[in-house]
Amino acid sequence: MIDTVIFDVGNVLIDFDWDGFIHRMFPGREELIAELDIAVWGSGRWDRLDAGDPPEKVFASIIDYDPGHEHELHKVFANVGQTLRKRPATPGWLEDLKARGYRLLYLSNYSHYVMEQNPEVLDFLPLLDGGIFSCDVKLIKPDPRIYAALAEKYSLNPPECVFIDDLERNVIAARDFGFNAIQFGTLQQTQRDLNALLEEANKS
Repeated sequence: MIDTVIFDVGNVLIDFDWDGFIHRMFPGREELIAELDIAVWGSGRWDRLDAGDPPEKVFASIIDYDPGHEHELHKVFANVGQTLRKRPATPGWLEDLKARGYRLLYLSNYSHYVMEQNPEVLDFLPLLDGGIFSCDVKLIKPDPRIYAALAEKYSLNPPECVFIDDLERNVIAARDFGFNAIQFGTLQQTQRDLNALLEEANKS
């Protein structure tokens, strides 16, 4: 039996489009974009924001790595909320699962800073029954401790849950913890896989 569906947020319930964002901000500047990608994402620097480190500390570490692009990096930091967009299908998907009796939770690597930059994209959260953002527990997926934190908070029995994430490493970690898990590719594929799993697991 499965009674709980757990969602990642970025690229599952909303769009996170870093590549489109950075190309719109610096059109045609491919060399600069490649260097900014390394500065922001290399060595887990941005991950520290999702893990709850203070934004000023994270931004300082990124600029220390690439001081020659301080101006461009500050522009990125100030506008990073533009990486996020609502997915029109999300509310209906959640409402359908709620109507079918499933408990809905979220488990997402997300920072308070980015939430404050674009809070509107999370307007679906009242449709869920709770969850954990990484910044609140200072742990990020695929660390098994964040799955354990969710299970403890909501008294979950992992085999009775299914977790949906777009990143393979997070799906593997969820399965290792004991959750059923589906990797999000497209909405249609994920809904098909989820419905098949729920139907099989909940056969009377």
